[in-house]
Amino acid sequence: MEYPIGVEMTENYLSFETAKAAMKLVKDIMLVKEGENVVITVDTSSDMRVAEAVAEAAYALGANPVIILYHSTEKAFHEPPKPVAEAVSEVDVWIELAYYCVMHSPAFQRSIANGARYTCLTGMDVIMLTNTIGKVKYDVLVEFGEYLTQLIQDSDEVIIKCKNGSNLKAYNRGRRVKHSGQLATRKGYPIMLGGQVSWCPVEETINGTLVFDAAVFPPAELGKLSEKIKLTIKDGVITDIEGGREAEIFKNWLESFDDPNMFRLAHYSLGFNPGVTKATGRIVEDERIFGCIEFGFGSQGESIMGAFWDAASHTDGVVSKPTIILDGKVFEEDGIYLDEKARDFCRRLGVPGY
Repeated sequence: MEYPIGVEMTENYLSFETAKAAMKLVKDIMLVKEGENVVITVDTSSDMRVAEAVAEAAYALGANPVIILYHSTEKAFHEPPKPVAEAVSEVDVWIELAYYCVMHSPAFQRSIANGARYTCLTGMDVIMLTNTIGKVKYDVLVEFGEYLTQLIQDSDEVIIKCKNGSNLKAYNRGRRVKHSGQLATRKGYPIMLGGQVSWCPVEETINGTLVFDAAVFPPAELGKLSEKIKLTIKDGVITDIEGGREAEIFKNWLESFDDPNMFRLAHYSLGFNPGVTKATGRIVEDERIFGCIEFGFGSQGESIMGAFWDAASHTDGVVSKPTIILDGKVFEEDGIYLDEKARDFCRRLGVPGY
């Protein structure tokens, strides 16, 4: 049977691997300590095996885990039901597994402001948990992210090209880069699944064409794409959307909010988790396809260190095999890293072909 998060297996499918990966997530990534209050939020589209494994791992470490289950709202990045919002307002650690995540919402902002160590793992099922955390050399992945962070920060002109028709130019002008795949060492700082660094060039300098070819979410009707969605970007804002049926769905969804900020490009993100080799329709995986670049539109979180604005929602789209040119030097071509230090990290991570 098909579910939003994948293909459902037997109850004990990957049970040993799930337990090991959950402990790695809780202990080594979220750094949960004895006595801490850990809230795990899930909706009815989530894989409860993951939620239970994470709670069991937290409890084994002496923490106080609580699982909060609520209905699937079918509205990602929106405010959750009030009891959920109240529950996450003051916690030590918040692990979000809900398929329709609430990141960027007022509840999220309050929780972060109150010091929660938060991670968004929307749609995480046992396969994804095993492949993107359990099997990955996470310390090397974090080190690779630190290298990419510094490399992007030291660059000014950023050109994104692709055989799919993408041709986007922008300038960083000293903007800082967020390594979202870090360990949860800081209070009030959201982290994401390892294998992603994010930033936004100076918004008014972003111009050209962007073509999504792998995945877009939300709207929920999309996910893994079957056709390309072409965007024209002028001064950091979408001015035109072209393509077929899926492009029309995307355009109508953006327009439905009647919010001009929904058309603003909020961030660039490099994806490099070796456990993700192709689009699955689960956005947390899709935006980490090894070698991809992902772009967000709508709300821009303060942690991106850009202009910072609120919008009615947020959406992410993926270019699977980009060519990335930094200050005139080709860093990556057709999804393959050419930079020698990046290639060395690929070898250390065991990525085939390097």
